[in-house]
Amino acid sequence: MKPIKVGLLGIGTVGSGTFNVLKRNQEEIMRRAGRRIEIAMVADLNTERAKELTNGECEIVNDANLVVTHPDIDIVVELIGGYGIAKDLVMKAIANGKHVVTANKALLATHGTEIFRAAQDKGVMVAFEAAVAGGVPIIKALREGLTANRIEWIAGIINGTTNFILSEMREKGIDFDVVLKEAQRLGYAEADPTFDIEGIDAAHKATIMSAIAFGVPVQFDKAYVEGITKLQATDIRYAEQLGYRIKLLGIAKRTPNGIELRVHPTLIPAKRLIANVEGAMNAVLVQGDAVGATLYYGKGAGSEPTASAVIADLVDITRLATADPNHRVPHLAFQPDAMTDTPILPMSEVTTSYYLRMLVADQPGVLADITRILADSTISIDAMLQKEPAEGETSTDIIILTHQTQEKYIEAAISKMEGLATVKGKVTKIRLEQLS
Repeated sequence: MKPIKVGLLGIGTVGSGTFNVLKRNQEEIMRRAGRRIEIAMVADLNTERAKELTNGECEIVNDANLVVTHPDIDIVVELIGGYGIAKDLVMKAIANGKHVVTANKALLATHGTEIFRAAQDKGVMVAFEAAVAGGVPIIKALREGLTANRIEWIAGIINGTTNFILSEMREKGIDFDVVLKEAQRLGYAEADPTFDIEGIDAAHKATIMSAIAFGVPVQFDKAYVEGITKLQATDIRYAEQLGYRIKLLGIAKRTPNGIELRVHPTLIPAKRLIANVEGAMNAVLVQGDAVGATLYYGKGAGSEPTASAVIADLVDITRLATADPNHRVPHLAFQPDAMTDTPILPMSEVTTSYYLRMLVADQPGVLADITRILADSTISIDAMLQKEPAEGETSTDIIILTHQTQEKYIEAAISKMEGLATVKGKVTKIRLEQLS
């Protein structure tokens, strides 16, 4: 049987990893796929570098359009990134009857519905395991392994940069700005780390997972996104004292009123396995009604870990290339005509627990005023920590953990607290999830 011919768009970190792993493990991969998989063309603006990386073993071009329209190419692997030219090339590849493999979470989170519809109409596949959590096979688990389950919720540490920063803040007790500079020096953070530290990258991935878990369109524009830039080492330390750790979580949760889709710093009980995921590692916790909780852990980025996911997609497409399109696994796990329009809840209607920290005057009646405000808002207290003021100080921190309540109620209560003469400055609020 003739080999499957692959066209690679971009041979940077992931592209070179894909080329190397495919070459190194070619025989093993062929035994699994049933056919040889060959990278026949590579498009990259730096053609000299591309020739060095491929040792002249395939055709090198500087125009990606030559790849997506070439009659001999069966699968196009898009590793360019971004929303612009990448979308045009993916759509052109589909229009030309090519299957597509992509690691581009930003593209799929914003234009996935359009791309999957075009692929469905053309009878080709779009595979994207590498778009979420790098080498961790979470997409396959959600699409196939857990297909018997009604997924209740997903909570994931899905950005290695922010997890590295939070791990360093906790271990060394230093603030965000200092750790970010160290992360950039070590190569864990980009020169412009905005997409990572502001939670956008994690929100792209959470959006994709929510669509697969609940059978809804990808709706990145409706996700709530909050990064880690305002986190202080003080709060990480207090959380630790209360038995919690703070992680940037991507959360997708089914509720009676709609779907919660949110990314934000979150307190997690330290005894949970996912709370102990440190450094640049990723982990995704999935709660299904039949299987219970399952945890997926591994490297979320890097040349060969991400290449592992890209090649797994190439093998899947190779196995199914000649299958009836109606008998393939749907792109978003659910049959296209069975998708629902379940609403994504606004953040004000999300229900969770909260960590509150406030600097208050050290005088009688302060705590009574604060607890009265919470009681009037029907918010109950789960735990509280009141620090003794330092010698010579006239104010101190009060830390409160609440039971579950809606975001709009906690916001109203915080507004009243900040109006008290005895509360100094803003109240720090961090959401809390038990993940049980």
